[in-house]
Amino acid sequence: MKKNVWSGKVARRGLAAICALTMAAATMLTGCGKKSGEVFTVGIPQDLDSLDPHIAQAAGTREVLFNIFEGLVKPDEKGNMNPAIASSYEISDDATEYTFTIRENVHFHNNEVVTADDVVASLQRFKDTGAAIFDDVSAIEKVDDSHVKISLSKPNTEFLSYCTVAIMPKDIKDPETNPIGTGPYKFVSRTALENLVVEKFDDYWDKENAAHIQNVVFKVEANPDSIVTDLEGGSIDMYARITSDQAEQLSESFQIYEGGMNLVQALYVNNAVEPFDNELVRQALCYAIDPQEIMNFVSGGAGVEIGSAMFPSFDKYFDESLNDTYNQDVEKAKELLAQAGYADGFTFTIKVPSNYTQHIDTAEVIAEQLEVIGVTAVIQKIDWNTWLDEVYNNKVYEATILGFDASTLNASALLYRYTSDAKNNMFNYSNADYDKAFAAAQATVDEAEQIKYYKECEKILSQTAAAVYIQDLPCFVALNSKYTGYTFYPLYVQDIAKIRLAE
Repeated sequence: MKKNVWSGKVARRGLAAICALTMAAATMLTGCGKKSGEVFTVGIPQDLDSLDPHIAQAAGTREVLFNIFEGLVKPDEKGNMNPAIASSYEISDDATEYTFTIRENVHFHNNEVVTADDVVASLQRFKDTGAAIFDDVSAIEKVDDSHVKISLSKPNTEFLSYCTVAIMPKDIKDPETNPIGTGPYKFVSRTALENLVVEKFDDYWDKENAAHIQNVVFKVEANPDSIVTDLEGGSIDMYARITSDQAEQLSESFQIYEGGMNLVQALYVNNAVEPFDNELVRQALCYAIDPQEIMNFVSGGAGVEIGSAMFPSFDKYFDESLNDTYNQDVEKAKELLAQAGYADGFTFTIKVPSNYTQHIDTAEVIAEQLEVIGVTAVIQKIDWNTWLDEVYNNKVYEATILGFDASTLNASALLYRYTSDAKNNMFNYSNADYDKAFAAAQATVDEAEQIKYYKECEKILSQTAAAVYIQDLPCFVALNSKYTGYTFYPLYVQDIAKIRLAE
């Protein structure tokens, strides 16, 4: 994955946050009886949808909770799944049994030692929420005080990446108001729609990767128009995923990082509503769109075009040839619309989260491109919680623009949601050939076979125009030059433990 770092005011290259030790945040921390000291404030685009890691849905929530909770294994910046609460693991030859050795002397934030019982209770609790990635878990057993075994109803060579599920005390009462994990930071307080406050956990088990900064505030910045002002004004010290235009407005006080967002941005359509239940209509939209023109407008040309539901960081699964399934062809688009019975075009609404400038900008370009083929796209900006309720949970929408991340380091996390009976299939996509190819990928323990079937899935999605796939957006991160250590991961993570004062 590309990573660049710049300092200074460089066009389209960055963003950052000037250092800020805000009196309000400092007062809040000391007022709670917590340790005083440097306060590092991170701007985030929306409020957390839950502090309970087993039910949180939003990628923006998971990337924050990464600092508080850990699973049996934990991803690193290179995409490796490293032992965490488990010190080691064994996988059966048929990939149906995963046995973990529980690491000794790992402490929860309440200072209790993690036990095998805590692990079993946490994993069972997660399964009981109806989590799709645990559908094939048939048993979670305590083998002895040091070992836990997870049994699957069918082989899954990628299941290890699902074992990042947060481990909490077995008797935890309400993680929504008192989250207790084992991560490098522990919960202090939360004010809904405003902030989440955490502090360094001094008894963190992994001393080499312990936090450097004592006090951290995640501040909700729901209005994208105030981000630059707040960075320059000192109320936030870091902000990830600002636009290139916002970056140009920043002063020379910032260190600028660039990487990939590791997500699939697309114009997602509801395949169950007219006219998007017609494959010809969906294909017409794909022919009308020019991803490079979108990238030129949204991020100064930065970004990576994608032609299906896979982004480039999943190198062995990513099929770049699918980018050419639909090269812009206005006449072809009009022809397909006529065949579908929409020779005069139609009007539809794109619901876009109002707190994501990149997606709003993308919607504006798409609307202009679709006008050429006689299709009118009405952009409706809605707040994040409304988007979650209407679009994601209840599927009350015609189209939306967002980016889907993998949540775990395996291809099935991106592709499962398109299977006909998937609980998180918000697109209402249904294709028997797709279901068959996905099932074949899940059933095999041969990596080459699995890659072949996953690529077949991607091809089907592309050819049937399950969505209008656009790009993996560039990720610009601004960090005040007072600090250093920002690290990109191949999935949505903000690893604040790596941030430290620059020398």
